[in-house]
Amino acid sequence: MRVLIVGLGNMGQSHALAHHAADGVEVVGLVNRSARDLPEALQGYPLFSTFDEGMAQRPDLVVIATYSDTHAELAERAMKAGADVFVEKPLATNVADAERVVNVAREMGRKLVVGYVLRHHPSWMRLIEEARALGGPYVFRMNLNQQSDGVAWQTHKALMETTSPIVDCGVHYVDVWCQITDAKPVAVHGMGLRLSDEIAPEMYNYGQFQVFFDDGSVGWYEAGWGPMMSETAFFVKDVISPNGAVSITEADKADSADIDGHTKVGGVLVHRPGGDELISFDAEPGHQELCDAEQAFMRRAIAEDIDLSRHMADAVASLAICLAADQSIRTGQRVSL
Repeated sequence: MRVLIVGLGNMGQSHALAHHAADGVEVVGLVNRSARDLPEALQGYPLFSTFDEGMAQRPDLVVIATYSDTHAELAERAMKAGADVFVEKPLATNVADAERVVNVAREMGRKLVVGYVLRHHPSWMRLIEEARALGGPYVFRMNLNQQSDGVAWQTHKALMETTSPIVDCGVHYVDVWCQITDAKPVAVHGMGLRLSDEIAPEMYNYGQFQVFFDDGSVGWYEAGWGPMMSETAFFVKDVISPNGAVSITEADKADSADIDGHTKVGGVLVHRPGGDELISFDAEPGHQELCDAEQAFMRRAIAEDIDLSRHMADAVASLAICLAADQSIRTGQRVSL
């Protein structure tokens, strides 16, 4: 399988390393607009500065890990050129573009996988299983606040040129909610605040929103980026039902901007009236292992012709909810879905 990696930030490099270590894969090139310091394992691959130069290598699979506002265009161009696509979340910066990309994948018979890394995490997969077993309606309580400074804050400011924290991070957790409840979201209400003069006046670096589902379930999500953010209670991952609750417990204390700390967990705590059960996992995956799993799934989806219809629909649905939250914050109005 001939693979092209587009975008060499943290995620792009991790996805490139995943394919570098895999059998039966030839990395035909790396694409980045500017020079980057690369791990030794990636330094021998051809490096291109434009997408067209990379596509000239005739890849079978294109991995897109650029900034959010380029995802839809590059994914569509890659599929129309005959490649399957793995694209980092969010799939697009608006619902219409996301739906268009999914339609191109369907019409051309191409495989399209969106980078929802929690779908490949054993603790989160178990959380979904246990929560569904409890039964709804549900209360979802989740957040991911990141106290970032230095290089991490520079990265967050660059991301906020096109995407707010509640969209960039929120799609992961809303996707989990949608896997737990098969109910339809009906309304979203959000609020947010710009806490720094270093970001554009129209952008905010703290936001939270509430989602209402047609089975009575409700969800709350919060995300904030920047050196001013508190690290108190930055990691809340709860699902509550009439029959108990399921929670992701925090791993050893890590700083909130640590990318490995976003996925490593202490275990899954299942609470039922009368007793608690802590489910631990011996081999908790780190960030690179999860990227390895994502790319292994991508290759298997191609090799085994896995039906990705539900995966693509879920990617659009979670994005629509988070974009509605962004709209609610900007307008001050509840948004009906």
